[in-house]
Amino acid sequence: MSQQYAWPKQAKLALSIVVNVEEGSEYSVKDGDLGMEPVDELQVHLRKPIRNYGNESNYQYGIKEGGPRIISLLDKYNIPVTWTAAAVCLERAPYLAEAIKRRGDETCSHGYRWIHQFRMNEAEEREFIQKAVTSIESTTGKRPLGWLSRYLLTPNTRRLLQEEGFLYHMDDYSADEPFWDDVEGSDKQMIIVPYALDSNDMKMWVAPSYTPEAWLKYAKDTFDTLYAEGAEQTRMMSLGLHLRIIGRPGRIWALEEFLRYVSRKTDVWFATRQQIAEYFYNQTAKSEAATKA
Repeated sequence: MSQQYAWPKQAKLALSIVVNVEEGSEYSVKDGDLGMEPVDELQVHLRKPIRNYGNESNYQYGIKEGGPRIISLLDKYNIPVTWTAAAVCLERAPYLAEAIKRRGDETCSHGYRWIHQFRMNEAEEREFIQKAVTSIESTTGKRPLGWLSRYLLTPNTRRLLQEEGFLYHMDDYSADEPFWDDVEGSDKQMIIVPYALDSNDMKMWVAPSYTPEAWLKYAKDTFDTLYAEGAEQTRMMSLGLHLRIIGRPGRIWALEEFLRYVSRKTDVWFATRQQIAEYFYNQTAKSEAATKA
């Protein structure tokens, strides 16, 4: 059941902007994988162990061009964000780690690499999580306290995250506010800061007819509805971005228009997911809610 509480300064809405950093750690034969990365704007994917040089360059565009554009906009509007980063990406693009440190943003782990966990046994998944923590702490100076899988995860994931000292988990799409949820194999619950796929810019890759104009309208409509509901109940909005997608010159304007639109509101809490999780933890009956009956 939803627990009602007020956001800081009586804000009507907590707005969580998430910048996914996957570029440079995706599946690739050059990194020893058995095949090419299947997520491609042109949807070209062969089940052969060959390199897809074209799609590799699509991902590198995010590092070379998209990242700097997004950082510039975030600086212009002075908005804190959570960077859900695959650890290897920050190793290979250190300017991103430096920007995160300079801005005081949060890094949430998106895995050691941007690969699936569901094929891993428990020992492999534990090592995968530990390697991500060590790497991100090395590149950014702070260990991650949140986790977002590449969508598919295992029954062990939450328990392993809990054992490794994570504060919250993002692999959930069931609500518009944080909540406590069960952890399989553990007698304690974990904070879930749910994510959203519907407002994610990835839709512009997987649905070719989905234009920046359509994405912007959807993002604004989502914001307006949650902002209105926030007058009566606790509401949070997630907006997911990708360097290689929204960072394109024909799309970046839509992000700026969204940031301009929401920045005009005085009662919005622009927060990282860690800030949201910590605030939720302090506002709820954690001693009772975190322990199963």
